[in-house]
Amino acid sequence: MNADLLRPQGRYFEELPPGTVIRHRVTRTLTESDNILFTTLTMNPQPLHLDFEYAAQSEFGRPLVNSMMTLSLLVGLSVHELSLGTLIANLGLSDVRFPAPVFHGDTIHAESEVLDARASRSRPGQGVVTVRHRAFKQSGEVVAECTRTLLMQGRPGPV
Repeated sequence: MNADLLRPQGRYFEELPPGTVIRHRVTRTLTESDNILFTTLTMNPQPLHLDFEYAAQSEFGRPLVNSMMTLSLLVGLSVHELSLGTLIANLGLSDVRFPAPVFHGDTIHAESEVLDARASRSRPGQGVVTVRHRAFKQSGEVVAECTRTLLMQGRPGPV
């Protein structure tokens, strides 16, 4: 097997000093089907996401994309360039905000800023990294943000 196929794509703990900003390259346009599938899979009966007639009477005038989908997408967009193959565990999410609505057809892009990084006190060769994720829609408006704490692998030594 090609050794490059086994190499993690994410960053190791040592590659994530505080102040690092990663502008994630992958973007995603959200569709009506995405929103309906996510909302029904997660057992959320909120008519603002599912009922066009109900949503038309709301202040938004149309269905909103489920905010939990927006949050999941935000984290997902970060994986390839941040934690793919180098994450040991998600330790927590905090300070979650949704400052602007997301609608069907909006295209989301994301960035991650490293706020803190420290070597693990109990797990040699690993580190705890805290990042601030932000999601933007095509207008540049922030639609979601959260603080995420990750347990990351350290760079492997020579084999």
